[in-house]
Amino acid sequence: MSKRTLFLSVRILTLALFVFVAACSPQSQSSESVKLRIAVLPILDALPMYVAQANNYFEEQGVEVEFVPVSSAAERDQVMTAGQADGMINDLVSTVLYNQDTTQIQIVSFARTATPEFPQFRILAARDSGISEVDDLKGVEIGISEGSVIEYTTDRLLEAEGFSPLDIVTIAVPSIPVRMSLLDSGELSAANLPDPLASLAIQGGAVAVIDDSSHPEFGNSEISFRKSVIDANPESIRGFLAAVDKAVQEINADPARWDELLTEQSLVPAPLIGSYKIPTFPSGNLPSEAQWTDVIEWSLAKGLISEAVSYTDSVNADYLP
Repeated sequence: MSKRTLFLSVRILTLALFVFVAACSPQSQSSESVKLRIAVLPILDALPMYVAQANNYFEEQGVEVEFVPVSSAAERDQVMTAGQADGMINDLVSTVLYNQDTTQIQIVSFARTATPEFPQFRILAARDSGISEVDDLKGVEIGISEGSVIEYTTDRLLEAEGFSPLDIVTIAVPSIPVRMSLLDSGELSAANLPDPLASLAIQGGAVAVIDDSSHPEFGNSEISFRKSVIDANPESIRGFLAAVDKAVQEINADPARWDELLTEQSLVPAPLIGSYKIPTFPSGNLPSEAQWTDVIEWSLAKGLISEAVSYTDSVNADYLP
């Protein structure tokens, strides 16, 4: 073999080895991360996402996250339906309505749950209403948003206390700020409000009558993604949840250190900063089939859907950390 032939053979072998090593190396994969756009309401449930973003936990998982601020559940749903967001924090009632005809979204994790120590939804009475006990709510108009988790928790909490459907009287006040204002002025005798806004109303004189700390199976919110996004980016969904779970562990370990982030993102009303106790966030869990079935039965009874929606099609456990 000539020197030139030997030289070329060595060079070809070297190049082949280089290509092989490069192909096997993680650096050879695309360095461009997948962007997940998350529609976010200014609610406490989103705190772990903001912590994960602030601490670069998403980046560690190779996921780029863009928050799409929305001011109401209606706006959130418009953004999701238009494909301008990939994921969101929502609830079981919302998921049922999304998926009543076809599976549009899937729940991949709890965002927040009521616990015996930390309620998520509270039925409050106006300060001068004379209402102080659950039985006092019989026949009293309670401000709610119809066809929503607010109406669901109102019905279920009162039914759990022995109310019949005829005992429960509600009035539609979809806007939470308006509902709070009417409760504060006494124009509403009672209303269902999510915490921590309920805590702000209590600070202003409203009376806490019943909440889901006594029936935590009814109070929760979920992280959901469009099914098409999940199917196209399974590893990104898995990385997203891993980052959020890391943030959850950090928050639960030291819940008092997040005042600056809570203020910056308007997740807790300013008058409560410093005094409001951050709830324990759930880790690596999903709504049970029993919880889903109960929402289905309620939705059918309310005429919101005409037939049951599949739990297995709507709740996806494949991506939990």
